[in-house]
Amino acid sequence: MKAIKYIGLVIFIIAITIFTGTLFTGSFGLTKAEVNEYVETQGYKSEVIKQELEKATVTDEELSIFEFSSRVRDAYQASNNHYDDLIAKYDADKNWDKKGEQFQYKIYGKPHTLSYNLAKKAGSGFVKENAGLMWWLTFGLGSIGALLFILPNLILLGAPGIKNDGIFHKAATNRGWIAWLVLIYLVTFYLALYFRADYVVNWTFILDPISEFLNGGEASQWFVYGFLYCTIMSVMAVRMYIKYRHNKYQIMRTTSVLFFQIVFAFLIPEIMTSLNMPGYDFKNAFPLDYDFFFEWNIKSLTKSGGIGVFILVWGTILTLVIVPLMVYFFGKRWYCSWVCGCGGLAETLGDPYRHLSDKSLKSWKLERWVIHSVLVISVLMTVVTLYCYFSGAESLLGINSQWIKDTYSFLIGAWFAGVIGTGFYPIFGNRVWCRFGCPLAAYLGLVQRFKSRFRITTNGGQCISCGNCSTYCEMGIDVRAYAQKGENIVRSSCVGCGVCSAVCPRGVLKLENGSMDGRINPTEVLLGNDINLMDLLNQK
Repeated sequence: MKAIKYIGLVIFIIAITIFTGTLFTGSFGLTKAEVNEYVETQGYKSEVIKQELEKATVTDEELSIFEFSSRVRDAYQASNNHYDDLIAKYDADKNWDKKGEQFQYKIYGKPHTLSYNLAKKAGSGFVKENAGLMWWLTFGLGSIGALLFILPNLILLGAPGIKNDGIFHKAATNRGWIAWLVLIYLVTFYLALYFRADYVVNWTFILDPISEFLNGGEASQWFVYGFLYCTIMSVMAVRMYIKYRHNKYQIMRTTSVLFFQIVFAFLIPEIMTSLNMPGYDFKNAFPLDYDFFFEWNIKSLTKSGGIGVFILVWGTILTLVIVPLMVYFFGKRWYCSWVCGCGGLAETLGDPYRHLSDKSLKSWKLERWVIHSVLVISVLMTVVTLYCYFSGAESLLGINSQWIKDTYSFLIGAWFAGVIGTGFYPIFGNRVWCRFGCPLAAYLGLVQRFKSRFRITTNGGQCISCGNCSTYCEMGIDVRAYAQKGENIVRSSCVGCGVCSAVCPRGVLKLENGSMDGRINPTEVLLGNDINLMDLLNQK
């Protein structure tokens, strides 16, 4: 069995090496006719950009994607610098009409997006011409290798149940050198995806046939991400089925997040796009879907006819009515552990790292401040955005609408949710984003803490203090401290994943939706927060 695992590991490493290596293959270049066609298609009025792009991309040299992207970026910058100089000249001459005229010739947009659009047209080589073969050598081979590594566990684990599996003795799961290598790879992946999309254009060539089949268009970097997301969750779900095969709750929960990710987050939006509808993830609620009320999204939806108006109404009702109502009956677990794509990735890809979540009091205090600050900022951003949209103003109370949207998108949407939220799984645990950054989790947590029927009940008389529950709690809750005292666990951060119950050898913990009466221990009511007096005394 171990031989099969090692063979699977080797196959997986080969696949991921090929996948990464494709970034450095192929050649990129355009003809004058292609440049002219592109400039006309984009509606650029400037002759300067046409000249600069011709100098940058029309060449006999075989340019790599990195050299090509650099040249394209410089071309756009040179064109904008030309008009900036003219604007400054007319400004000094008080020639306001001419100054205003020059602004229409400037080209706005993220440099990597502008470069990506051209790279998509300019690319050629083995990867683009053999997309099907490359899919099998990357996604196909990688999935096969991972499954060969995972499946022998069905036999090696023996009897059902979670035992001491040596997680703190493995370099991959004890913050050792393997974990740091994984972190570096994940962080680099997200940095490229968010800030250098033009560099990963070869990955989009691999998935162009699948994208064209689903939505009628070529794959973008976000299509690659969505497809990769679903692939990883599917493979790692097999691991969850094997590891937690003794627990029906875990099997059902894993199946649920897999279904909602593949069908709702990936397939439905792609099919909607193919039908000339706005692609929308119907399970994605505000403020996790932070740009739902941005003016560009509102305008896009209102112009889409009845389906766009329905999405606006649905998104609003989902946030204000369905979400709190479901939390009242089932706790935040209905979303965070059964529906959410972020939670789905955390529970599949991130499961090997769940024990790394910090359980200290200091971490808990930081968690409360950070996550609720993100919630406040997201709500403030939305209020400013909506006010400016309906009033026509550019700012509210001195807060510029565009500035706060750009800042939030960069710091929270890209860095926190992506680069840190997933990239740091191997070091800080699998729920970094959910625990410290997700504004929707904060919203759900507030409802769960004060108005929900959900709790985890404990039987202190049967607790043997093995510590499995606290070790495996991905949200940093010291579950054992509650179990030893027989107290119900009512914490705003608890996502109801149920793993603490699954790993308990004595059946001490049970997830319940009962009456509000007796849900909270009297000491917790007196303190008015999420931790009781004994917890404070034990940690001092």
